Amino acid sequence: MAIRVAQLAPSLQEKMTERRRYLHQRPELSFREHDTSRWVGERLRELGVDVTEGVGGNGVVGRIKGAHPGPTVAFRADMDALPIQDEKEVSYRSGVPEVMHACGHDGHTTMLLGLAEILQGNLDEVRGEVVLLFQHAEEQTPGGAISMIEDGCLEGVETIFGVHLWTPLPTGRVGVCGGPAMAATDRFEVEIVGEGGHGGFPHQTIDAVVVAAKAILDLQLVVSRYVDPLEPAVVSVGRLSAGSAFNIIAERATFEGTVRTLSEEVRSLIEEKMERIVKGVCEGTGASYDLEYQRGYPSLVNHPAQTDVVRRAIEGSDRCTLVEMKPIMGGEDFAYYLQEVPGCFFFVGAGNEDKDAVYPHHHPKFDFDEDALSVGVEALLATYLQYTAAN
Repeated sequence: MAIRVAQLAPSLQEKMTERRRYLHQRPELSFREHDTSRWVGERLRELGVDVTEGVGGNGVVGRIKGAHPGPTVAFRADMDALPIQDEKEVSYRSGVPEVMHACGHDGHTTMLLGLAEILQGNLDEVRGEVVLLFQHAEEQTPGGAISMIEDGCLEGVETIFGVHLWTPLPTGRVGVCGGPAMAATDRFEVEIVGEGGHGGFPHQTIDAVVVAAKAILDLQLVVSRYVDPLEPAVVSVGRLSAGSAFNIIAERATFEGTVRTLSEEVRSLIEEKMERIVKGVCEGTGASYDLEYQRGYPSLVNHPAQTDVVRRAIEGSDRCTLVEMKPIMGGEDFAYYLQEVPGCFFFVGAGNEDKDAVYPHHHPKFDFDEDALSVGVEALLATYLQYTAAN
């Protein structure tokens, strides 16, 4: 195939930068991406791409049919923003109070539009069909992937690829992780109910704060003493709420947190052990409890063959350097696509100290090196060419 990867992707850099900044100034929260979806649909139609809007909610699906027979390959980008105040001092900072693109989704959308422009402009050299999934609501459970799948976005698709801009990697690096690559993301909330009373007479009460504190400490035993030390797992309590005054022993205390795992076996084990531990603490103190455990996105598991396709594509690229990554304990609802069809989700480096692209994802000053946009398009295009050449 004669599509020149190294030349075409950089040629789009200026346009992609403008588009990314347009989106960055107009962020929309999960399930509210109405203007973003409309804008994406307009850009695709300008290219001559077959467009379906309102897929599973605010999702947009573009289909590009090549001139030659071949496989049907899907690529996915997410479009939603986060409820965070943008604190960057840049001309393109968010114009929406308390909402910003703090995870690179504006870049993902821009890169997929770039891929669409390259392929649509070279239909005589495109094999099979390319399905472009612009997904809403990745940041908020239950996420947009499930509803888009239920609405038929994967119809006819035999493989899928997705990318995430990643500032912990410098621009030019592309990270790949075979097998379990991202964690299942579960949430729990525990309410402890004791008997309140006067702070000077604790013997007449069941102190919900003390019971909650003991339960929280004992939950730290789950990973250290019940989970195989070779299995990645995290139990973190992020919020504790109790009490009304300094001299009143609280009757109720509530705490909540997250569980991150890579295997379903460990996931189920932790859920079971948490229940036993909280129950045991409460039985020993005379308190009662209510534990709500909500399963979030499943672990994202990359398929071996598609992961090897990405590796070979990056190794043959002029601008990308392959990095073998360890699993990340963050979550992604791209995992749902991978439960339906084989595929691979990988990471495009976007960090650059010289451009102040150093803040972590979901930080109020998050930004990424915009040169990573053309690198990302090159990685996507190289992956497409590598897969279709072998299929």
